This record gives sequence, structure tokens and C-alpha cells, in this order.
Amino acid sequence: MSPVQIDPSPHRPDGLEAFDAPCRIGAVALRVVDLSGMTAFYRDRIGLSVIGRTPERATLGVAGSPLLHLLEGAVRPTSPVGLFHLALVLPSRTALADWFAHAAGAGLALEGASDHLVSEALYLSDPEGNGIEIYRDRPRADWPRRDGRIAMATERLDLAALRREAAGGVYSGLPDGTRMGHVHLRVGDTLAAEAFYRDALGFDLTVRYPGASFFASGGYHHHIAVNVWSSRGAGARGPGEAGLDHVEIVASREPDFAALRARMLAAGGADDGEAVTVADPWGNRLRLRR
Repeated sequence: MSPVQIDPSPHRPDGLEAFDAPCRIGAVALRVVDLSGMTAFYRDRIGLSVIGRTPERATLGVAGSPLLHLLEGAVRPTSPVGLFHLALVLPSRTALADWFAHAAGAGLALEGASDHLVSEALYLSDPEGNGIEIYRDRPRADWPRRDGRIAMATERLDLAALRREAAGGVYSGLPDGTRMGHVHLRVGDTLAAEAFYRDALGFDLTVRYPGASFFASGGYHHHIAVNVWSSRGAGARGPGEAGLDHVEIVASREPDFAALRARMLAAGGADDGEAVTVADPWGNRLRLRR
């Protein structure tokens, strides 16, 4: 089955490449053990603002736009599949430099810093082991191509040069225009993941790495990635397990929503009147909304 081809939106909200697509990532929801501690981490260390809070749930985001839901009440995972990392995309290289300077001052331990040719990224984990990527995209016109596909790599990012671009001053949090750019998931089999995300749901396969596949809408480098680096052959997640609860997919226009809704329902999804939800073969859930 070939993917649905939908013309991308002619306008890119906030100037972000990830939004120049029929479908994009909205918010990510995590099930957590320590709601108060995790809320404080994403607010004070990562730089998100608390938008809403109840005893069982916290919603954080930027400029009133929800990007992360933390849900209290998690059981120990029974499978290594789930979230590899959530990825917050910043609106400029200066914004990335400012965040890096903040992270260094706050004593955050980075686990990686990479130039992916299409983007520049910093990596770390939250206190409960969920991976986080903070990145900025290069302009789409500058993305290299190889054999008709987007070319990505993992090269060393010059952190000293990045730090010199920081504006300085007191860090006031992630800037307006920050959004959830993509998610990277752990699965048990990349070919089965391609059958689900590409063939069933219609996302384009953009890049293959050894043990990983990348999928996108509207020509982006990836909105969803999967890998088997520590989960090859693993079975499905159980309900309520710590880590990923669900990923929101947001459709840009009504025809985009209708096309993906039909595919999700055909893949075994359900419509509860508020959103259409479907799970991949490992229990990683997607929720579609307008």
C-alpha cells in the first residue's frame, strides 16, 4: 500500500520545519512515578512552563501551548519498548545556544551532542530515564540529499562554538516558538514498524539507519523514528507502564485529519469522540486530533 500523498501547508507556523507538513507531533504524555519531582524538572531544568496542574496530572508547555502531559500512576515496565526520546525543537540556533548555556549553568549532564546535517541536537534524560532531545533545524533547503532521500548523519557538534552564540543574561525558559518536533520510539522490529507507520498509517519512510527507521509527513526529516538498538524482538508494553503513555498527532487541515483518521481506524484504532487512538504492535499509542 502506497502512502497517502497530501500537499504540505504553504505556511509554516512559527517558522519551524516540522510544522510544514499535513500532520505533525502535538504533545507527548508520560506516565511517571514522582509527579511533583518530574514537574519541577521539566519546569526548572528544561524550561517549560506549567500550564495546568491537578493531583494526578501536570501539563507543561510554552506560551500556553501544551507540549508535555505528566500522568501520575505508573507501574514498572515489563518490556524495553516505548519512548527512546521526545524531541523539543527550538526556533533558532541562538535559542539552542541559550539553552545549552542554561544547561551548563544548571549542572545538567548531557548524554550526547550531535550534528545530524539536517539539525543540531543535544541529548539528556529526565530523572525517570525518559530520553530528551533539544534541537534546532537547519533550513529545509540546506538539507543534503543522497539517492533522492534526505541524508542524515551523526557527527560531533562543536559545543564551544555553540556556546559562543548564546545571548547571555538570566535564562527565562524555552522561547516562544518551541514545539514538540518529533518522537523516537523503541520497537521490537523495524520492518514491522515500517509496515505499520508507512504502509498502514501512510507516513513517508525518509531515512534508514542500521537498526532504525525514520518516518515523516510533508517532506520533514522525521516526525517519528523507531529503533531496535536495545529492544530487538521485544514484546508489547502493558497498560499503565512507566514512560510513554501516548503521542499526539495533529492534522493541519480537515482533509489531512480525515485521511489519517481512516487509516488509523483501519489499523485497529478507535474513536472515543475526542480523539482517534491507535497502538503500534508494541503498544506505543498515537492520538489524532485537529
